[in-house]
Formats: sequence, structure tokens, C-alpha cells
Amino acid sequence: MSDRPQTPLSAGDDESHRGGFGDFAGEATGLIDRSFRERIVLVGMHLPGRSDADVDQHLDELERLVDTAGADTVERVVQRRDAPDPGTYIGRGKAREVHEISEALDADTVVFDDELSPGQQSNLEKILKRTALDRTAVILDIFAQNATTLEGKAQVELAQLRYRLPRLRGRGNTLSQQGGGIGTRGPGETQLEVDRRRIQRRLQKLERDIEGLRRTRKNQRKARRRSRFHTVAIVGYTNAGKSTLLNRLTGAGVLVEDRLFATLDATTRRLQLPGGETILLSDTVGFIRKLPTSLVEAFKSTLEEVGEADLLVHVVDGSAAEPEEQMEAVRFVLREIGAGGVPELVVFNKSDSIVEPTHLRALLDRHSGALAVSAHSGNGIEDLLLTIGDRIRSLSAVVELEIPYERGDMIAAVHREGEVIVETHGDTGAHIRARLDDVSRNILSEYIVESEDIN
Repeated sequence: MSDRPQTPLSAGDDESHRGGFGDFAGEATGLIDRSFRERIVLVGMHLPGRSDADVDQHLDELERLVDTAGADTVERVVQRRDAPDPGTYIGRGKAREVHEISEALDADTVVFDDELSPGQQSNLEKILKRTALDRTAVILDIFAQNATTLEGKAQVELAQLRYRLPRLRGRGNTLSQQGGGIGTRGPGETQLEVDRRRIQRRLQKLERDIEGLRRTRKNQRKARRRSRFHTVAIVGYTNAGKSTLLNRLTGAGVLVEDRLFATLDATTRRLQLPGGETILLSDTVGFIRKLPTSLVEAFKSTLEEVGEADLLVHVVDGSAAEPEEQMEAVRFVLREIGAGGVPELVVFNKSDSIVEPTHLRALLDRHSGALAVSAHSGNGIEDLLLTIGDRIRSLSAVVELEIPYERGDMIAAVHREGEVIVETHGDTGAHIRARLDDVSRNILSEYIVESEDIN
């Protein structure tokens, strides 16, 4: 092994598999040791029905995740199997081969592209003699690095602990607490039991804290609904350019970096559309293939914003190798959080980075109503704003109102709260054809003579 600094052992580790990337010591912190760049071997699985290109793309993405987490990939290994091995995922023979490769390349950690069961992880570490991690652990590490708000940190810690709890491994009687006094002699309570109880207590506290934050967010959403502003949420695959688009549209000043999960915390800004409507535009955490279930659960209070939006702007990296596979990964998570039925506007971003124009044309042809923009240069932004305005207006009903002149306040309210299409004046009052939302229609209900739902 090299002279690179080593990190403290996590519960269940022995001297044969150290590694900062696998150290779970501390709460709501990254798993990786930042004092040096760990050397990582990646392992993928080629299963029936998957092409070589699919496997390569998934490993490319995993390599980017590892780089974002602060480590270097030194080798990639692919195992062909009809099904994962229940005990070691890749089989004992392949595991021993990966061990030899890791020894030869002086690798610190082996990272697997799919989630490992606690038993598989434990068995692999015994064979590999070093830390074995999965894609979920790497994503959790990146989230831990990037969480900045109290809510974000609590959500990430909750996901980390849910992941960690079933993976705790005891270290025998050496860490047992000896009982004291008559009738209490013996091995006592193992360190494993102490750790499990401590994590359970922490989980319960975090769940209470996040539930309190969820109630606060719910009250904020109620206040926004009373403001009568429609809400639009920007969703998409990580690094598709969501934050860049929010900055372009609103000048929000959100952190933008060319790396995965650069921003985790939702940001909401007001935006006035060309037609005069004011909306609330929110950026959200990026999604990714095989997004850990624990993270989806932990971030549900944040992702509820998406489920209650009037419109989703689904930002897709048009220059990506497989944009439609990324779109499906996003839609899978949207369905998981109950937002699968929210109206969607697909926006292919980074249009200025697409070398082959026919590729972009094919994407637009396959997705009716989709737009192509460049959040970086501003190309297509005007069309995007006009389209958002059209989609928002389509959410309102067209109504015919007869308002007497003595209720000038109601006539003014129609102009203020809705979109007046036609206004004529008779002997006793104004006849107005306007587009109004639910709240405005309730207020003006006594003056409505005809309503047309155009959704």
C-alpha cells in the first residue's frame, strides 16, 4: 500500500480494508477523506438486455460521481452475468480478480454501479481487503458535501443514517461494555447495539425536525396560493442546466458549476412573463439514474413543491448521449413523489452545444411542444417565456361577466386579477370576457353569466 494517509476505521472494519471513502464516522458529513485523492476501481454489471453502450454510459456517469466526490478512478471492471450473485454481487471468482487489480493499482476503494445489500458489502470487503461501496454511498457523499441549509443538512443526514443502519457490523466482544454488580457480569451490551440505539434516537429526532420544516413549507405554500401567483417548478437531470436557466430568467444568483448536484436547496423567485402575468419560479434538486430511495424519502418535504406546482419545466441536456433515458429517470422520480400528473413543458437545453442539428430536430419532432434553448447564451429564452405564459393562461377558464357601473371596484378587480379578452359597455354596466383563476372566479361569481373551461 502507499504512504497516503489512512482514515479511522468504521464500525465493523478491520486493518484489511481502511479507506476514507467508506468511513461513516460523524453525522451529516461526507464519506470521503479530503486530505488526499483516493484511488477508486469501478465495477459494473452487464446483465441480459443491456448493451455494451448502456454499461459504458452508466460507468461514465459513476466516474463523474466519483470525481465530484473528490476521488480518482484508476480502473473499470465489467462482469457479465445472467443475474447478480446473492452473496457477492459479482461472484467470488470475479471478486478475487478485482482484489488483485486493486492491489496492483494501489486502489483504496472499490465502487459498484448498483446498490449492494449489507451482506454483499460485508462479503466483498472480506475478499477485496478494502472498502466496498455502491453508487448510493457515492451520491450520499456528494449530497453531504453540498448541503448548506439546515433543512438540506438534516435531509442528507437522515438519508445517510437510513443507509448506514442496516450496514452496521459488530467487532466482537472487544468493544462490549462489561456489566457491573451482582447478576450483571458478562459481555454486557455490544458496541453494535449501542451504535444502533444511538442512530435510532438520531433518526427519530431528524424525522421530527423535518416534519416541523415540512409544516412550515406547507404554510408557505398556502400563503403563496393566497397571493394568486401560479407556480412553475424547474425539474431535470442533474447538471442539465436548471440553475443556469433560473439565473437567466430571474437573476437569482444561484451557484452554477459544471458538476453533479452542485445545488441541493430549492430556490424560488418571482418572474413577470411577457403577457404581464407574475409567476413563482422554483429550482429543485437534480435527479439521476438509480437515485437512492432513502434520498427521495428524505427530500420529500422539499420535493412536495414540485407536486403542487401548476407547471413543470423539464430541462433536458440536449447534448447528452442519451437524453431520453435521462428524461425517463426524472419522470420515474416524479411519479414516486406523486408529481407524475403535473403538466410538463420539455425544454432541451444546451442547444448551442449540439454539434449535429439533425439530432436536435429529431428530439423536437419526437416530443411535441418541446422547445430548444441555451440558458448560457440566452437563445430561445424569449420563446420559452411566451410558451410558459400560454401554458399558464390555459390553466384558467374564460368567463363572461356583467358588472354594473356602480361596482367599479369589481371591474378594476377583473383587470387586476385576470386577463381581459374583450370589454364592451352598455347602458347599465360593462360586459367583460376574461380569463380568471379559481380564486378570482369565486370572488366575482355573482357577476358571471357564462363560463367556459378551456383546460
